[in-house]
This record gives sequence, C-alpha cells and structure tokens, in this order.
Amino acid sequence: MMNWEQLLSLKRQGDRNKRLRKEQDETRLGFEVDYDRIIFSSAFRSLQDKTQVIPLSKTSFVHTRLTHSLEVSVVGRSLGRVVGKKILEKHPHLAAIHGYQFNDFGAIVAAAALAHDIGNPPFGHSGEKAIGEYFKTGSGNRYRDQLTPKQYQDLIDFEGNANGFKILTESREGIEGGLRLSYATLGAFMKYPKESLPKKPTSHIAHKKFGYFQNETSFFKEVAEEVGLLQYQIDDEVTYSRHPLTFLVEAADDICYTIIDFEDGINLGLIEEEYALEYLIKLVKDTINTSKYNKLTTTADRLSYLRALAINTLIGEAASIFIEHEEAILSGTFDMALIDKSKYEAQIDDIIKISIAKIYQSQEVTEKEIAGYEILATLLDRYCVATDNFNKGGKNSNYDKLILRAEGMHFDYTNADLYTRLIGISNYVASLTDGNALLKFQKIKGLQL
Repeated sequence: MMNWEQLLSLKRQGDRNKRLRKEQDETRLGFEVDYDRIIFSSAFRSLQDKTQVIPLSKTSFVHTRLTHSLEVSVVGRSLGRVVGKKILEKHPHLAAIHGYQFNDFGAIVAAAALAHDIGNPPFGHSGEKAIGEYFKTGSGNRYRDQLTPKQYQDLIDFEGNANGFKILTESREGIEGGLRLSYATLGAFMKYPKESLPKKPTSHIAHKKFGYFQNETSFFKEVAEEVGLLQYQIDDEVTYSRHPLTFLVEAADDICYTIIDFEDGINLGLIEEEYALEYLIKLVKDTINTSKYNKLTTTADRLSYLRALAINTLIGEAASIFIEHEEAILSGTFDMALIDKSKYEAQIDDIIKISIAKIYQSQEVTEKEIAGYEILATLLDRYCVATDNFNKGGKNSNYDKLILRAEGMHFDYTNADLYTRLIGISNYVASLTDGNALLKFQKIKGLQL
C-alpha cells in the first residue's frame, strides 16, 4: 500500500539531500513554487492560443486551453484542500510528526491541474490524432520498420499527457531537469503511469492511455519509485499504480469540461438555453435557491449561478468519494474516475451527450479539426523530410536547407537516433499555438510572405 509521507515528496530532480516539510519556508512552500514555475513557463503561456473545444469566437468569449487550465487548477485546489483536511484527521502523524498541512494537498493538486494540458497540440482534441495519423497512415508510416514497437507506438498514438511529462522534465542546455518540479506534483500529474505498450491492457482508468515516451522512461521510474507508486507486471511489462492525488486532478478536469464546455455551447447559441438550463437544474436540484434563481433576468446570470452551484456540488461529491475509497486508492485497486462513481453520473452523462452532439460535432468545430489535420501533417512532413535528407550524408536539397535554417533550432535534427529526431519534431509541432501553426503552414505553402 502507498503511504502519504512518501507520496508528498518535496524532492526535485538533482537533489542530493532530503527536503523535509518541517523545514519549508511557509511563505514560499515548495509545492507553491511548482505552481509559479508552471505559470511563468512559455509552454503554459502558449495555451492562450490553443483551442479548448470551440474555435475562438468573434462574438462571445469561449475558453482556451489556458483559461480552462486556470479553472481546473482552482477546482483542483479546492478538492485538494477538502480531501487534505480529512486525510490529516485520519492520519494525524502527517501533521504532528512531519508538518504537513491541508493546504499542501491543495497546492499539489492545483499545480498538477494547472499543467494537465501543457503537452496538448494545437487544434483541440484532434491535434493528437493528426500527429498520430501522420505516422500511422500518412507519409510517416515509412519509419515503422526502423523503430522498436514501443517507439513507433509513441508516435502513432501521440499522447498529450506523455508530451506534457516531457515538457515539464526534459533537460535542455543550461536547464537541467526542465522546470524541476517536486516529485509529488509530477506524480499527481501522471494520469497514465505506463508506456505506450501494452495498449489498454486492462479496463483500469490508469491504463486508458500512456504517460511517458521511451526517452523519459528512466526519469519516470525515478519519480514513481521516489513517491512510492506500486509496481505491477502486465504482459511482462512494468506498470505503476496512480498517485492518489491524480484522481483529484482528473476530477477537477472532468468537472470543468463537463460544466464549462456546456456553458460555452449555451453562450454561443449551439445549445438552446431553456433546454440546457433544465439539465443543469437537475444537477443542482438539492441546493438551488429557487427564489434567488427566479430573480435572475439574463442568460449569463442564470448560467453563472447554476455553474457555480454545479461545480460546488461536484467538488463535494468527488471529495466524498475519494475519502470513502481512500484505502482502495492507496492500494491501487480503485479503477475508475471519481466522477464515474458519482450519484450524479446520469445527469453528467446527459450533459456530456448534449455537448457531443451540439458542440464537439458542430460544423465550426469539425471544420477547425479538418484544417488542423492538413496543417499539422504538412508541417510534420516538411520537417521530417528535411531532417531525413540531412542525415543521409548531406543529400538535402536547397529547400531542405531553408526549412532547417528557419526551423531547425527548435528540434535536434542532427541527432544520430531516428526516434529522438521524430519525437523532437512531434514535440515542436505540438508546442505550436493554433495561430502559429497556421502561419507556418501558410508560409510553407507560399500563401504568406
């Protein structure tokens, strides 16, 4: 069984001495430093021009990856604090002997939640698929026989969570250990503590996707072992249990996208107001102040009130489920998302079904995803071809040289290892904002000088 003292490790990459909670500066707590480092990173700032679901609207505010991530971190902080308070009541030695406070739990979950989308490519949920399909069915299929099965799987199932772990931890010249976050925050960030193969070996929520690329295997295992994640053998491969606080990060994300994507759809007129409000009211029927609600005259005010109630309701629900199942979570046997065990599952399901039909499959979103496929495939192909030709003994054309002169500083095209080159290119393309990717595509196509 996992233990909280180990799970709350303040260690950072490169540390030689143990960091003790009792010795922390309360005005600059290590877990809060994690939050600061993420929010000031260029990778986080780029989320302001990455689509959450709906392309940026000219008529009404919609959420970007950045505003979504900020909201998830706020919900995550609340969840962490509520759960932390209960954990310390249940395990008083954590406070009495080690000095942990309930706000520590909130700080860890808030930081991990802030970073949860940091590795996602441009153009919403289709960005990952566009990169994967370039290597699976597009021109990138030519690399299949030159890579190990796991290396190739990393590319054809390109995963934002694994890319996020790379961004947060990758050493660069002059920057050892990336952002050097605490291992507790990195542990909470790791939703899928496994490699790309075997793919979905069980129905456990932690096996739904994968959490790190082959080049990050060694450091991933270091983090997992430091925080004490449980180790399993599946199909002769090593996988790990989830960090318990990952369930809270996931719940915060689930709560926000369920409620707030729905709200965006209503504000943009994709979902009829009366029809939609009825579904939100079902979710908050136990806490709604009918008299107060009936005095609200605008759609925005009614939505705002119901959204706040819904989020508060689901925070309480997720925290209760976590505490109720803490032992199973610590033993690695709790196998589903917290919200999937909620008494509000039917209401959440109804909201998500409407969002899929009215928002995620809307004409505007579909057109943006189609454009994203073409843009990302074109960029990947130009960079891969130029890099391949450079590594074939200087057989690159003048056009290849121009591409590498313009873009080569962003990925290691001289590396002798093919996999490292391809992951580097994919990581760079994934780091682009929607607008930047479009601009580079237009310049490559000669549509803009």
